[in-house]
Amino acid sequence: MNKLVLAAALTAAASTASAGNLAEPIVEPVVIEQAATSSSSGILLPLLLLVLVGAAVASS
Repeated sequence: MNKLVLAAALTAAASTASAGNLAEPIVEPVVIEQAATSSSSGILLPLLLLVLVGAAVASS
């Protein structure tokens, strides 16, 4: 009888044991910084080429 009570107590204790919380873990988001580029850098090369072509046409 004592073994039955001990087995029942251990089973009850083992079944109610929980490894942690049931709530979702809070995970910090990873911040990725990207180097900022100027929007005028994309237009600078075509404008320079246009000026060079215009100078070549004007000198001919």
